Amino acid sequence: MKNFSSLAFAAVLFAGGALANGFDESTLKAYLERETASIPGRVEVSVGDIDPRLRLMTCARTEPFLPPGARLWGRATVGVRCVEGAKWTTYVPVQVRVFGPTLVAARPLPAGKVVEEEDQRVAEVEQTREAPGLIADPVDVRNRVLARAFAPGQPFRASDLRARPAVAAGESVRVVHQGQGFTVSIEGRALTGATDGQAVRVQTDSGRVLTGVARPGRVVEIGS
Repeated sequence: MKNFSSLAFAAVLFAGGALANGFDESTLKAYLERETASIPGRVEVSVGDIDPRLRLMTCARTEPFLPPGARLWGRATVGVRCVEGAKWTTYVPVQVRVFGPTLVAARPLPAGKVVEEEDQRVAEVEQTREAPGLIADPVDVRNRVLARAFAPGQPFRASDLRARPAVAAGESVRVVHQGQGFTVSIEGRALTGATDGQAVRVQTDSGRVLTGVARPGRVVEIGS
């Protein structure tokens, strides 16, 4: 499967009606194109209208800016101030839509399933309409477990995935104790589940309860 970690930059598209007198729309468009040029994926920007009742004085030079805390993602507002010839500031609604390759479910998937190659596909998704954490690289879902069920076409997010358990509760495990120059291995049963590197409690065939570190292959390592 193709790796989409490196995305091409797309041209910025503009749509919108005429704006009030004294407003330099070309300066705003150039600003938006410059500020969105580094966004990965295909970007579309729609410029809305300011209040048609405004009658702005003629301005020799305008300067667009982002209000504090604002960013060009989804619905946003851009400020424009006159810096030569008059003194006014107005605000313009804009919508920035970003489309990019995203991993989505290829078929219905139940919660708790380990994600396999046939469970996923790449689709162009409008990322500005989705919650953060979308995944583009198939490596990021390999051997991960779904935290919830997925319908076909739903995008994968980092928060929807869990590490695959190395040991499951109730599973038979091999308890390994390594010392200087020797290794002891006995059978046991995991009392808790754990991912690789997490602590896990096991009960040996003799009934003794030990705490060790879970490793892939249903192995629990016991320290000295």
